[in-house]
Amino acid sequence: MEKSKPQSSGEGLKVIHASLFRMATKSMAEAYTILGYNVNHALLQSTMETKWNLIEEAAEATWPKVPGAKPRPPFTREDWDELWGSEYDVVTDLASCFTIELIKAYPDAKVVIVQRDFDGWWKSFTTSLKDRVFAPVRSFIIGFITSTFLGIRPNQSMKKVLLGFFDAKTGNQIDKVCGRKAYDEFFRTIREIVPPENRLEYKVGDGWEPLCKFLEAPVPKNTPFPRSNDAAALRKEANVRYREFAVGTVKVIAGSVVGKVLAGAACGWVAYQWLQI
Repeated sequence: MEKSKPQSSGEGLKVIHASLFRMATKSMAEAYTILGYNVNHALLQSTMETKWNLIEEAAEATWPKVPGAKPRPPFTREDWDELWGSEYDVVTDLASCFTIELIKAYPDAKVVIVQRDFDGWWKSFTTSLKDRVFAPVRSFIIGFITSTFLGIRPNQSMKKVLLGFFDAKTGNQIDKVCGRKAYDEFFRTIREIVPPENRLEYKVGDGWEPLCKFLEAPVPKNTPFPRSNDAAALRKEANVRYREFAVGTVKVIAGSVVGKVLAGAACGWVAYQWLQI
């Protein structure tokens, strides 16, 4: 029987997951869900459910000098509520680059820090995310399809998020030196602004006890701590997202003129071929 989805209190984020992409975010998302939190994790929901356009606005507001940004005032607590806080208790992967802004917007939230060693993380992050977001042909095709036919901008949003976080103008500038600087500053700032009593330094191998103690939650009985999102699982889930793009595009353009149908079908086919992992 499928579990019912936990309901958010609607009072804003209760837990700030202070980590970065490819740092056991799916395992932690599943753990929070088991503990009764309503969790937003991109690979655990439909692509069309993700508020990509608002994420792009958040990137422009947070990093106003990012290439292609429209002028926007800084996001307020109300803006973050509209994006995540009114529906979820915890946000993992997509919120990672906004962690510091979320800590400031939700000062009463508990902060769970999960930090992977830099070298292992950088290799995984580069091959699994950065290289895909900035791959010229792939990014152009998927960006064209989703924005033109589906009205969402996942690729454009992720480019702005990553360029802003790493203070770069192009994907090529996000190299290992740049990555190390952003990584160090990210975790240093979190530890500076969050008092020790309100943060947990957690490692996935630590199991349930320290996490449950910090969150004041009972330890789940006969439930192993989730361990997921390995490379094979990530490839499988990413392919599901690409199929969503293709199916969504076909539905949208089904009633269009012949020329648009042919163009959309061609782009969808090419995108599917190029985006296989």
